[in-house]
Amino acid sequence: MSALEAVVRELEAHASELGWDQPERIYALASTAQLVAEEPGLAEALGLDPDDDGLTPIEQEPLGEGQSLEDTLAGIEWPAEVAGVAAVAERLVLPPGADDELPTDPVAAQEYAATHPDRQEVRMVAAVLRGGGSACALRLRSHDADDLVLTGPDLVPGLLEQLHATLEYEETARDE
Repeated sequence: MSALEAVVRELEAHASELGWDQPERIYALASTAQLVAEEPGLAEALGLDPDDDGLTPIEQEPLGEGQSLEDTLAGIEWPAEVAGVAAVAERLVLPPGADDELPTDPVAAQEYAATHPDRQEVRMVAAVLRGGGSACALRLRSHDADDLVLTGPDLVPGLLEQLHATLEYEETARDE
């Protein structure tokens, strides 16, 4: 299992412990070895192993009231020290064809999704690395068991694209 897959599983397990109906969360991903080298006091307080070649998630400030994950990600530019980024969010998923009747008004669309009889609630964890890797985990509320968590590199492509975009600014600036 890659370091990125391991951190996604760790974040999903943490979110599961907190239960459903939690706020969206954003994490910077730091190289554990680099974190230990640059912040030894913090690393010691966190009990990090200096020989760990994995990733350490660092939770960011909570999103503001009424602030969406998508809008927040659109305004983030990570410094070069950040190896990657992860997000945890809950969403309603509608069955195929249900979006044919989805209202164009955002408030009406949200109400439609929330009351649709075939909706599924899903918790998604998505993470990307500056080098381009990605990993995801999905848990359905209706199948809320650790052994039923779906994992893969590209389960939520839209969110992965948004996460990658938060890392692109620094890469572009370095290339110039």
